[in-house]
Amino acid sequence: MQTDFGQDTPERGGRGLPGKAAVGHVPVLLKEAIDFLAVQRGGTYLDATVGLGGHSFEIAKRLGALGHLIGFDKDPAALAVAQKNLAPVDSRQSSVVSETDSGRPATNDQRSSQDWPTITLLHGSFAELAHDQPTAAIDGILADLGVSSLQLGDPARGFSFQADGPLDMRMNPLSGRTAEQVVNHLDERELADVIYEFGEERRSRRIARALVRSRPIQTTKHLVDVISAAARPMNKAERRIHPATRTFQALRIFVNRELDDLKALLEAAPRVLKPGGRLVIISFHSLEDRIVKDAMRDGAKQGLYRLLTKKPVIATEEEIDRNPRSRSAKMRAAERM
Repeated sequence: MQTDFGQDTPERGGRGLPGKAAVGHVPVLLKEAIDFLAVQRGGTYLDATVGLGGHSFEIAKRLGALGHLIGFDKDPAALAVAQKNLAPVDSRQSSVVSETDSGRPATNDQRSSQDWPTITLLHGSFAELAHDQPTAAIDGILADLGVSSLQLGDPARGFSFQADGPLDMRMNPLSGRTAEQVVNHLDERELADVIYEFGEERRSRRIARALVRSRPIQTTKHLVDVISAAARPMNKAERRIHPATRTFQALRIFVNRELDDLKALLEAAPRVLKPGGRLVIISFHSLEDRIVKDAMRDGAKQGLYRLLTKKPVIATEEEIDRNPRSRSAKMRAAERM
């Protein structure tokens, strides 16, 4: 899927609010990410995980008509929402308002077709698509890793252990094996290794044994029941987190090859960024953050980057109160030398 928005498409309408795209989606560390990107008017920026378009909207409204925003996402449903949220809006045809940085309502002429950048949305993994970008052509790259509210909120996608649904967990529901296939077809040792490596779950062998004995497992509820019985919390620390959390994380990462894709993006970034271009990554668990930290530090040692964050930027208490998902977010940024 490829969709282009630009000043030559005034007939396209669109709905969306900056910072709140759809189904309650609130972009994490929005102000901090935009500040570190230091968006230049007329520049070319790449949103590696466009999702519902919350971060992309804030980038786009700073680019102007000569700018270009390229957005990638594996999920065609998310891209369909982003397409509407990022389309230029003619203020004479719509009463939708946005918010300025100061929080005051702003009229839609801020995103009118005359001053709105070209936006290209691409269906696929940024790991594949980043390598297709020309050398030193991008002014900034943003990646907000993890699962979107659209995916978590739809039980049919199988991402959440809080609602019953089929065991899918694919960000791209059109290809790849499902979590059901992984749970039911891997042997016990392979399954335990996946749960331990990608979920950092100490009880991985016990859980894997219980899953193999309970096959076939076809729904999220069945999976949660088996895990909960096999990994009952034994102390106060374990009771703070649902027993299925780490196993669901592990299956999702494995199914979607998330860490492999992240490594591919980090490998491509120094090549596609212009000198002075910014790389901003928001991660949600220690596996991702470790990969990002190591890649940026190694790049700095090689003279490829100037580190902009010595320690990861985390959400304020105010943001955590508004959006509990931001509690686990860590953002790192670097500038191409």
